[in-house]
Amino acid sequence: MSKQINLIKLSVGTESVEGLDEWQRMRAKANDGLNRHVTRMWPKREDEIINGGSIYWVIKGIIQARQPILRLDEVIGEDGIRRCAIVMKPGLILTQHALKRPFQGWRYLTQEDSPADLPAGKTHEDPIPAELSAALAEIGVR
Repeated sequence: MSKQINLIKLSVGTESVEGLDEWQRMRAKANDGLNRHVTRMWPKREDEIINGGSIYWVIKGIIQARQPILRLDEVIGEDGIRRCAIVMKPGLILTQHALKRPFQGWRYLTQEDSPADLPAGKTHEDPIPAELSAALAEIGVR
């Protein structure tokens, strides 16, 4: 059995997990109900991604949620260029907060470096302000 790897992506322009969820629901209605993120780079580690990997979303500099990846679809743009549509399971799974510096595109994220999911039924991490949570994550406490 092959290993598993995740992806990490900035959610540009998103202010909250709720905002990302709302935006994705709106976009999914226009398709087949599934969420997609189209990127120009095709992941070389496709087998590891579709072996249970997720895309972790960075919102305002903090990893806050993830979505399981179902598959990678080929998309040819109007310009004739081949792109990769990362097809994700609907809905966001909240995670523990983890600070992440800005980067472009997507990156691989190992299981060991991926923040844990919040316990079932928990709608937010802790009553700690996001700035304090980020500061704690930066020094390795969270």
